Amino acid sequence: MNNLAPIVLFVYNRPWHTKQTVEALQKNELAQESELFIYSDEIKNEDARKSVNEVRSYIDSIDGFKKVTIIKRGKNWGLADSIIDGVTSIINRYGKIIVLEDDLVTSPYFLKFMNDSLVKYDDEKKVWHISGYTPPFNSVEIKKHFFIKPTSCWGWATWADEWRYFKKDTRYFLSKFDKQKIKDFNVGNTYEYYSHMMLNHKKKLNTWAIFWYATVYLNNGVSLHPKKSFVNNIGHDNSGEHCVENCSYDVDIAFNYGLNDFPDKIELSDSINRDLSIYYKGLKKPILIRVVSKIKKILRKKR
Repeated sequence: MNNLAPIVLFVYNRPWHTKQTVEALQKNELAQESELFIYSDEIKNEDARKSVNEVRSYIDSIDGFKKVTIIKRGKNWGLADSIIDGVTSIINRYGKIIVLEDDLVTSPYFLKFMNDSLVKYDDEKKVWHISGYTPPFNSVEIKKHFFIKPTSCWGWATWADEWRYFKKDTRYFLSKFDKQKIKDFNVGNTYEYYSHMMLNHKKKLNTWAIFWYATVYLNNGVSLHPKKSFVNNIGHDNSGEHCVENCSYDVDIAFNYGLNDFPDKIELSDSINRDLSIYYKGLKKPILIRVVSKIKKILRKKR
């Protein structure tokens, strides 16, 4: 396959997770034909020095790709700013991009799915985002890859024409949402996407993905998701910047691939959206479970 999209991987201080991510990526059939860019963030404080150095030592040894380019930050950017800067820099050079973080284990067909999707839907103005991850919700309607409104940041791809609309501006986005839009944005108020925007506005969070979803949503774009996930997130172990201990997102990744799995029509399915809503509702833990989980977390920190 010619003109493969560059892969951009963002790492920080998790050597074990980073190794799992890279080793799975190396097993992809298009790995040796793909360029890999790795952005390594600098320490936030001295407590992270040892683990950041371990990660940097490991990424210096990575091979198995057409070319590996490593960008070691001289200061701590934080995940959100590092991703925005890195994605913008690479996508403006190549016109398209595949993005991973350091806790994502991919199927051997992940790169093929992403590149095939980028080619197939390149001229489809409604398709703004390709997701490699699909949550473990049950739907008898999922017979092919499908489109939904929400984007996913766990292994994703897009094009420069779409990314140029990205902005991280809470005042702008908050002015664009009314009550009905918020409900739709939140998948029928079953998942608190909009609250992430509010928390960013109040500076209680510093994230980027919610702004990309809002960009896609307000431009009437849709996100392609695979019928079976090509990505599993192994970071829900309190090791990451925004991760909590939760196995509700764990999936078995796909180990087969079919060209006939791609939909020709760009349309949303009411039944898939309904089943996604049911899945999101199930993620809301009863208050007692939340309290117990919080107590366990506090006790672990005291050990």
